[in-house]
Amino acid sequence: MEAIVRLEQVTKTYRGVPAVTNVDFELRRGEIHALLGENGAGKSTLTKIMAGVVEATSGRMIHNGREVRYRSPHQALEAGIAMVFQETSLVPSMTVAQNIYLGSEKLLNRLRGVYISAQQFLQSLNFPVDPAAVVETLGAAKRQMVEIARAVHHNAGIIIFDEPTAALTPEEKRHFFALLRRLKARGVSIVFISHALEEALLLADRITILRDGELVATGETAGFDRASIVSAMVGRTLSTALYRSRDQGRLRPPGRRVLSVQDVSMGKMVRNTSFSIFAGQITGVFGLIGSGRTETFKIVSGIFKRDFRQGGTIELDDRPVRYAVPREAVKDGIVYVTEDRKSEGFFDNMSIAENLFSGLLAADREKGWIVGLKEVQELSARWTKDLNIKAINSNARVVELSGGNQQKVVIGKGLVQQPRLIIFDEPTRGVDVGAIAEIHQIINRLADEGLAVVVISSYLPEIMNLSDRILVCRQGRVVEEFRAGEATEEDIMFAAVH
Repeated sequence: MEAIVRLEQVTKTYRGVPAVTNVDFELRRGEIHALLGENGAGKSTLTKIMAGVVEATSGRMIHNGREVRYRSPHQALEAGIAMVFQETSLVPSMTVAQNIYLGSEKLLNRLRGVYISAQQFLQSLNFPVDPAAVVETLGAAKRQMVEIARAVHHNAGIIIFDEPTAALTPEEKRHFFALLRRLKARGVSIVFISHALEEALLLADRITILRDGELVATGETAGFDRASIVSAMVGRTLSTALYRSRDQGRLRPPGRRVLSVQDVSMGKMVRNTSFSIFAGQITGVFGLIGSGRTETFKIVSGIFKRDFRQGGTIELDDRPVRYAVPREAVKDGIVYVTEDRKSEGFFDNMSIAENLFSGLLAADREKGWIVGLKEVQELSARWTKDLNIKAINSNARVVELSGGNQQKVVIGKGLVQQPRLIIFDEPTRGVDVGAIAEIHQIINRLADEGLAVVVISSYLPEIMNLSDRILVCRQGRVVEEFRAGEATEEDIMFAAVH
């Protein structure tokens, strides 16, 4: 098969620090090529060079037999290269249909015709998204669907997918994988970046692995298995216990009841749900998209407000609470680590140190308005080391970090507030296997120290591995509770669906 794109000895440096170094990469016509590696390995940087988002410091790119250097995504798109970013690049104030057709509009448009066309196109992709919905009202999964639909709509010959399945349910993934195979059959070349190694082994024709910005392995998928990929990615073997179900003997007993939720309701999203959260335990929360799992804990955190009348009761340490704003919940020791780090998790143009210290200021416990630079730097140095945040220095802007390191900054912002109840919403979404192990260690350590910990996840093996008890949400309420080690994945999924 002929190569449609070749990168030769490509290097990209930021402030003199290399993100990728002398990397060779080849994409053949009509293939699915998986690009794998830990966070910070250089995957996104390499593909952004292909897509014209950043320019290589040295090396060359050959596209369709001629040397090119795309200086903007628009140039690359005109040449037939589209990219679906890990963090969506949609216009929040525009509708779904307007985002899909953005940049390819006709001179004269009938809005009704645009919506009908978008509806038919989304249905052909099996994406259940309302074309008239404003993007900022959508959840993370549906935003990802719109991003994918926009890339496919451009009929590009090369499409780069950066963590496209991180927010999708198993059923939505099945439809997406079928879409990739249809695109491949049409001769479209696909670069597929994913931290779900099973997806790469299932879909890809070839696999390339990067580590610390350098190429370490490339070849046909048949020559790889999960163990060899992980070893190449991290330079060491990782325990297969990363996603092993908890044993009965390893379960933590419940401590005091920290949170009690009784008959809480919020419109149609949360309906008369009741449950308790205990200190010294990890409570896993599982549910499909639209089950109300995230909305329930956003009510607990003061982000959403429950119904004023017949909205139920929430008690924190046996004291009734009703928060008007999240800051009130933070002062009481409730921290919510968001699933959408880009929009809600950090200040992208502020440094790591400034982001971490902003978390401390939000708690506002005996903290004045005058802040010393030394205090900020000491706090940043400690948490950067504890969380193993990889950056040039603590003054690096968070927007310059890889997705996994951005997630660690978001977690650090919550931990500096010294919570007594911490809620992790999809804590390892878009995170590589090495960082997953680190984040799991942090979560387990917090429970061992006596904190009440909630982990919301759409990935069942993660729920099974971390949880001491499991709550299952369906249609806006908690419908089932399992003791970890007693339930199978089939039991939990059955409760979530039926």
